[in-house]
Amino acid sequence: MLLGESPAAAARPKLQRNFHNNINNVSLKKMSRQQDVVLTAYTSNSEAVLAVKEPAEFPAASRRTGQYNVQRLRGPAAAPYQRCSSQDSLDEQAMVDYFKEVEIIQRSGDAETQEELQLKVADEGEQEEAWLMEAGLATLFDQSASDGEDSIALLSTLTRTQAAAVERRVETLKQTLRKRNKPYAVPDVREIFKPSTTAAHSKQDEAESTERSGSKKQEVEGLGNGVGLIAAGGGADTETDINLEVSFSEQALVYKEELKLSKPQCQADDRLPDFKVSQDKTGQTKVGDLSAEDMKKVRRLVLIEMSALFDTCGVEVKAHKALKVKVRESGLFGVPLSVLLDQDQRRIPGTKVPLILQHLISHIEEQGLDTEGVLRIPGAATRVKAVCHELEHKFYEGLFPWESLKQHDAASLLKLFIRELPYPLLTVQYFNAFISVLKLPTQKQQLQALNLLVLLLPEHNRDTLKALMEFFQRVIHHKDKNKMTLNNVAVVMAPNIFMCKGFRSKISEQQEFAMATGTANIVRLLIRYQNLLWTIPKFILNQVRKHNMENQRKMNRDRAVKKLLKKMAYDRERATERQEKNTEAEGGFIRVQAPQFLMVSMAIQLTEDLKASDVLTRFLSQERSVTVKREDLCLYEMGGNIKERCLDEETYIKALLELNPSAEWVIRSVQH
Repeated sequence: MLLGESPAAAARPKLQRNFHNNINNVSLKKMSRQQDVVLTAYTSNSEAVLAVKEPAEFPAASRRTGQYNVQRLRGPAAAPYQRCSSQDSLDEQAMVDYFKEVEIIQRSGDAETQEELQLKVADEGEQEEAWLMEAGLATLFDQSASDGEDSIALLSTLTRTQAAAVERRVETLKQTLRKRNKPYAVPDVREIFKPSTTAAHSKQDEAESTERSGSKKQEVEGLGNGVGLIAAGGGADTETDINLEVSFSEQALVYKEELKLSKPQCQADDRLPDFKVSQDKTGQTKVGDLSAEDMKKVRRLVLIEMSALFDTCGVEVKAHKALKVKVRESGLFGVPLSVLLDQDQRRIPGTKVPLILQHLISHIEEQGLDTEGVLRIPGAATRVKAVCHELEHKFYEGLFPWESLKQHDAASLLKLFIRELPYPLLTVQYFNAFISVLKLPTQKQQLQALNLLVLLLPEHNRDTLKALMEFFQRVIHHKDKNKMTLNNVAVVMAPNIFMCKGFRSKISEQQEFAMATGTANIVRLLIRYQNLLWTIPKFILNQVRKHNMENQRKMNRDRAVKKLLKKMAYDRERATERQEKNTEAEGGFIRVQAPQFLMVSMAIQLTEDLKASDVLTRFLSQERSVTVKREDLCLYEMGGNIKERCLDEETYIKALLELNPSAEWVIRSVQH
């Protein structure tokens, strides 16, 4: 090390050489043992950074990134973004930029030290108990829980693999309590799932899975050092259907059984296929389309399904314990998302994405996304730190001079915001699950797991992640001028998403390289397939419908005696309405309500080709007083076996009516 040279700077060339050696399968035993560059976790005293599995495609920001000059790394060598010409694979030159970003983060550490927190995995039994509570199945180990009837309704909707996931955790909990010589009230799994509960599901789901999964098999590729992904069907132009109608874990079970009959061929390829979702006449359901009550059921079912998918593929995921961290209770940077959004919603009700993040994204886009290296080149460190301080004092008063904020400084602030969240954007609870996604054998299963994990995130985290991914996609659309391809964005943003401030997790040098490429690939998937990942699978929605119907039957049975007389009178009043409604349906019409507008109701003829878009068009042609834009209107499916669902415009009404014959149809304006 040269006199006066920092340990990180001295270790950088060797770290990069070792990365090249790792790609070429050369021994890593002689790698540098510099403690300052062991990738463990980002800390404010710039000691170390958490080595992550896959770089994320988010803009990186830092308070002192200006101390690092990318162009001086190798003299006149080409800039990093020029080295990566492919959109479909992460080559070793692209990953060099990952470690440059790591050093930028190290150099940007605050002067004050921060206590490092060791992430701890829940003990056996404790983890299963927490899982059952989160899945809404607390009555399976605590008979005093208040949601017994709801748990029974939930259990009645589970598929074979989902039921197996619940059984596994109940059995583990029972064995743990027995080892501790503690009294337990965990029921026998044979009592939880009687043959009648799952047998029908098993045969039906297996038949459907076999039929719909198709005869085309995906080739399996080992994770190796984290670089490789599955090439589903071959090259990047391959179209592969994603089946949302059959449980992902059931599909994985069929795939696993098929592998026993044929030996998979492995090939080193991390190109991204053109996955597509098969069209469904009942319409796709996006995050935000359902009521809060139905989303609560979705989340419980998704947790069970996600665990079933990992179980089926033989991947064990240990959840971390919740951490208690001292956090700021106000401000912009280093504030929990929930606190930040509470501040914002007091100023602008309904805010779902932090206002400071929205302003930074808008500013970068207004200044133009053609700026070369917009997310890669850091802003001047001292200037970024000063701007950060100024924003803290002037942002909410509307006094901050946005016109003077430089493009690269804004990008650095964006990355700083993500990196300084006191809790990871992907949450402590599901951090390991995101990291473990690439252990699944096929890329289709990896996408399915990411889909489930996105749906499991708290609403604040999910909405913020979505806003970031959409922004990154817009940056990539200008790649011809800004030189920020999908890979470039993923590589520079991965450290900022996966390096959790203050959390330390020591790993070996081999692991750090595998995790670097792994996290970069995870971010690539999040950006590339975001239209799929924020979609609620139809099989989950169908389970919600069944859950609602089970609850309604139980509710009607329990209230039958108490409210018999009142219900009789009510039924007499509604009899005429139902008769009119049935008459309309039998005559080929549906009644659409629009209580927000002058035309509160209208009849529309039902045809095979009638879509939600046609209903909105018919309404707008007759209601001249509407002042909202067409894109702000939505047709809702309400009642029957769903609480509330905003329909996409390609939904066929007749097909949906067959699925939910008791539904009502309502038009109202929505906020996007």
